[in-house]
Amino acid sequence: MSLHPIFERPEQGIILGDGTRLSARIWRPEDSEENPVPAILEFLPYRKRDGTVARDALTHPYFARRGYACLRVDLRGNGDSEGLMEDEYTPQELADAVEVIAWIAAQPWCSGAVGMMGISWGGFNSLQVAALAPAPLKAVISLCSTVDRYSDDIHYKGGCLLNENLGWGATIWSFSSRPPDPALVGDKWRQMWLERLEGEPFLPALWLSHQRRDAYWRHGSVCEDYSAIKAAVLAVGGWGDAYKIDYATCCLEIRIWRDQASWHSHLM
Repeated sequence: MSLHPIFERPEQGIILGDGTRLSARIWRPEDSEENPVPAILEFLPYRKRDGTVARDALTHPYFARRGYACLRVDLRGNGDSEGLMEDEYTPQELADAVEVIAWIAAQPWCSGAVGMMGISWGGFNSLQVAALAPAPLKAVISLCSTVDRYSDDIHYKGGCLLNENLGWGATIWSFSSRPPDPALVGDKWRQMWLERLEGEPFLPALWLSHQRRDAYWRHGSVCEDYSAIKAAVLAVGGWGDAYKIDYATCCLEIRIWRDQASWHSHLM
């Protein structure tokens, strides 16, 4: 496979239907406006400007040199994106992802085919967005994620509360409440930061209010209806991973493409 010289855009605004501006970083082949390519989206709360900057600089250019446009987008209310994140995997988060996918598919450098990929959070929302079946989404790679948010995540196991419910709640609170970068968002950085400090919820309180597998946890649990997923899925996990049990179910019930060439063919 010949490698492409690539173009990088460190900051690209994506304006959603409600006026919220999400912040994206883009890598793509230099000639992609003349020769459009498939695109790959990674959609995370972990601050592309600093939180995942090291791994992003390795992963996304790798794919871009091999003929993909790659986008790393900060979730609403995180990093350099406007708005407020109210919980994990909310209907708002998934709707935002569908809008972002539509925006990507409409760009002159995109062939119209879009994939998603991610590990943990990005693996979760890749499957959840796939279950919404947006037309441009052709394939997802989901690493170390789960198909059942109640039985196979960090909140409860076998109905028992996990300590990580509190530990992770404090961690994501600290991630999401940090300020955006003034170099990217300009003078409004302080107002964005204050909105986060004043409005960011303490999520363990919400999670503790749902101690049984109710509608709250069924939302985003794609095991509720595997048939909703139309995209090709490459699910990656290991025997020692916390999410290994539901991957066995996932492999039985979702069409799994086990090698990169097969996944690649669904985007191309």
